[in-house]
Amino acid sequence: MVLLTGAAILCFAANSIFCRLALAADLIDPATFTTVRILSAAVMLTAGVLLKYRRFPHWKRARPGSVAAVFVYLVFFSFAYTRMSAATGALVLIAAVQLSMFGIALFHGERFSLLSWVGFATAAGGVLYLLLPSATAPDPLAAALMAISGAAWGIFTILARGTDHPEETNAANMLGCLLPALLVNLYWLGDFHGTSAGFGLAVASGAVATGVGYILWYFALRYLSAVQAATVQLSMPAVVALGGVLFLAEPFSVHLLIASAAMLGGIAVALLQRAVK
Repeated sequence: MVLLTGAAILCFAANSIFCRLALAADLIDPATFTTVRILSAAVMLTAGVLLKYRRFPHWKRARPGSVAAVFVYLVFFSFAYTRMSAATGALVLIAAVQLSMFGIALFHGERFSLLSWVGFATAAGGVLYLLLPSATAPDPLAAALMAISGAAWGIFTILARGTDHPEETNAANMLGCLLPALLVNLYWLGDFHGTSAGFGLAVASGAVATGVGYILWYFALRYLSAVQAATVQLSMPAVVALGGVLFLAEPFSVHLLIASAAMLGGIAVALLQRAVK
């Protein structure tokens, strides 16, 4: 279980590294990166369904809300990474995922303890600190795009809970994203460009980091509680930060370190309080 979970987190972290590598060097435009990522992930997930069930994913497995949520996550993720570092992007993404899920729980009537609210406030303070003007603060537009991407992933996660045959459902959802992705590509046709390296990174992001990552994650979820699964994801920004230093020569500033501690620490406190209740 530990190996499965660790491998899944590495795959998810690799998405940030692959995307930033491709877009920072302008090896491919963000719309095409997204389309190739979706297509590659759809092929990998469909292959998994064929191996397991000996059939193609049924289109009825795709849910409109889930397709819309995962599509928004994928598109905004790519465009955000044209303007921000891998580590900062992963931090904003995970914070937005968790805070959006807490917000949905609150909307549906879940009540939180005082310590949970302290955790939320600490995490929100970390977000504000991260965005304060400084030499290492992220571009505001990029941060907004990544926050929308994270919120969409949080909504997708909520919608996916209790899904029968998650592998087939994910494959159908990804196939459902292909047409809107192509429409985005047509809209951004004037910016279309790509190199073999850019396409290769997009394929790796889709087939390996997304496709294989989803398969490993759903296997791991069989052995993790909801709170454990949410808590484990908090390790992803640290993995991305290390990858950014190694592969992108990105600095890990004190500003980002303090913001990370506040955001992830606050969320961890809130998650643990929910587990105790």
